[in-house]
Amino acid sequence: MISFDPEPGAQHGLPLARWLMERGHRVKVLTSFPQYPAGKTYPGYRQRSFFREVMQGVPVLRVPIYPSHDTSALRRIATYGSFAASATFIGAPLVGPADVVFLYDPPPTTGVPALALSLLRRAPVVHHIADMWPETVTESGMLRSELARSVAHASIGAYCKMLYSHAQHVSVLSPGFKRLLVERGVPAQKVSVIYNWADDAFRPLPKDAEYARALGVQGGFNVLYAGNVGPLQNIEVVVRAAALIKSHSDIQVHVVGTGPLLDRVKAVAKEVGAVNVNFVPRQPFGDMPRIQALADVLLVHLKDVPFLRATIPSKTQVSMACGRAVLMAARGDAPDLILRAGAGSACEPDNPNALAAEMLRLHSLPRPELEAMGRNGRRYYEDHLSLDASARAMESLFCEAARSGRRAGKLA
Repeated sequence: MISFDPEPGAQHGLPLARWLMERGHRVKVLTSFPQYPAGKTYPGYRQRSFFREVMQGVPVLRVPIYPSHDTSALRRIATYGSFAASATFIGAPLVGPADVVFLYDPPPTTGVPALALSLLRRAPVVHHIADMWPETVTESGMLRSELARSVAHASIGAYCKMLYSHAQHVSVLSPGFKRLLVERGVPAQKVSVIYNWADDAFRPLPKDAEYARALGVQGGFNVLYAGNVGPLQNIEVVVRAAALIKSHSDIQVHVVGTGPLLDRVKAVAKEVGAVNVNFVPRQPFGDMPRIQALADVLLVHLKDVPFLRATIPSKTQVSMACGRAVLMAARGDAPDLILRAGAGSACEPDNPNALAAEMLRLHSLPRPELEAMGRNGRRYYEDHLSLDASARAMESLFCEAARSGRRAGKLA
């Protein structure tokens, strides 16, 4: 996988590896030097031909990557391509024998070293899809021309179909993703829905008043967005919605994080006079549970494009795990999950008026009702979305793939 601890959002990495090792399985990780989301190599690491370390008992092999995470299509290609090359030609020979190759996608370029490992070690592939490609590229805004988007859609789509056909099994993070794969010709029996989980650190915590003051989170009613500020999140809509309700001085909107469109979003906030928006720089991952605890409502916003209706962003599970009411400005599987769990509310995305109205409605609710939404979300998370629930399903896929690989080896 291209992203691994200590990078944020890499919950399918170290927690899953530790869970499997505690169950008696042997796990080895092939990944890059950490650089996400700022696109800069983390302190304590430097790009080199390879580096071995052990993280909480898990052996990790790191190989070079071109560090970048901005809106440049060429630099993004260089980032993904550099890891695919180094993981194939350096990592695959060095990582050692395997019974199963777990391919964590995105990006699907990680499929190149996965195929190399599969052929080199004669091991089946279990392919987990967390972002749907080629739509992630064609809808991101990185490709300016219609011709470039058309070529990318056709070529990446064909490549992804090849990866799906080679995999022993494919797992996806939402029912919508499964529907899309079946429409693209992947047999339904080959696809399992296994929800993402949040890091164990995300749990209900009391508000820390001193910490809140340090971050400027001091409004009477705090709506908090934490995460990437990129084209698919469209946080410009959030600041425009905030500007519509700035006369309600006790409502504050907080944007915590960074991303390629942060400067643009700040400029829009100044342009529309969104004085009730507080921008908090990206914080250490270990501090994020304390930050989430400062919210009265945790906000998730996704751009209104068809393929995002089939996804459930990881912020959904994080918000539910933290036991806070969730405002889901999106369409499709993600708001369906929130409403099914009774964990919050939903509104139309890309619509500042709708978002502003829903923030006002939540603000008007009695505090016990908001707290009940948070408890509902936490309960649903523990029962259906936790590491233990999803890792058991993944373990079953790995064991079946290993058995199939051994049977194929005997017949060869």
